[in-house]
Amino acid sequence: MRTYTRAFTTMAKNKKTIAVLSGKGGTGKTLLSVNLAAAAQKITGHSLYIDCDVEEPNGHLFFQPENTVTEKVCVKIPCADEALCVGCRKCVDICNFNALAFVKNRPMLFDEICHSCAGCVIVCPQDAMREKDREIGHVTLGWSQGVRVVTGEINPGEASGVPVIKRLLMELPETGYTFIDCPPGSACIVMESIKEADFCVLAAEPTVFGAHNLAMVHELVEVFNKPFGVLLNKCQEENPVGEYCAEKGIDILGRIPFDRQLGKINSQAQIAARVREDYFRLFSSLLDSIDIRLK
Repeated sequence: MRTYTRAFTTMAKNKKTIAVLSGKGGTGKTLLSVNLAAAAQKITGHSLYIDCDVEEPNGHLFFQPENTVTEKVCVKIPCADEALCVGCRKCVDICNFNALAFVKNRPMLFDEICHSCAGCVIVCPQDAMREKDREIGHVTLGWSQGVRVVTGEINPGEASGVPVIKRLLMELPETGYTFIDCPPGSACIVMESIKEADFCVLAAEPTVFGAHNLAMVHELVEVFNKPFGVLLNKCQEENPVGEYCAEKGIDILGRIPFDRQLGKINSQAQIAARVREDYFRLFSSLLDSIDIRLK
């Protein structure tokens, strides 16, 4: 993994971290992310794609990365040494998440709701609470025709993917194009995904529901004070999202028309910017629009 990082950093030129997000699934977020990464690689010879949609990552289906390396992601959870525990209950009292209960004169942990704060370990007067690793997911690193592909995935049933996203963002290089494929919506995992972004692309589809969900992520990027622009996908004559952008004075980066051929290529898990020159020009133009706003 470190070898990959050094190789990428050596090749890269200017740091441009671009997060692609949307208020809902199905707006074309991954379509944009993988094609922008492929276009950037074709232009500069390198790019980095990070899939932070850790509940349902799918960017790897398009890139089909090779030479992959998988690494576990763990969090620390407490465990009690019953021989040292005197039953003072201080560990139970300090837990604001009710992850600890006192049962049959010993602390019992509900590890699914533990937030790994280590408060119980700190307050234990007998040093009876220790920490151990609990695996919650993994990250996979690989390469696809010059694009470095980094994917995170949490294990089924996990309450939060934030620790996996934190691990993914450790791969951010000091220079070069990075494209972060964010989870849909505006929850904590999305907030974590955009923290290091230099620019946010908001993907939106031309429906009333699409405009409603765009409003949520619009509010989010403004709270984080991130520069941003909207990409209108599946454009048709009537576009409530376009009307919303005009009403709010939101910058429109570009428009992708309702294109059955593009939809077909995408449904076959192919990267359009690699398949056809006209699509490469389309996504290169969008990359130019982003570059102008980053200067």
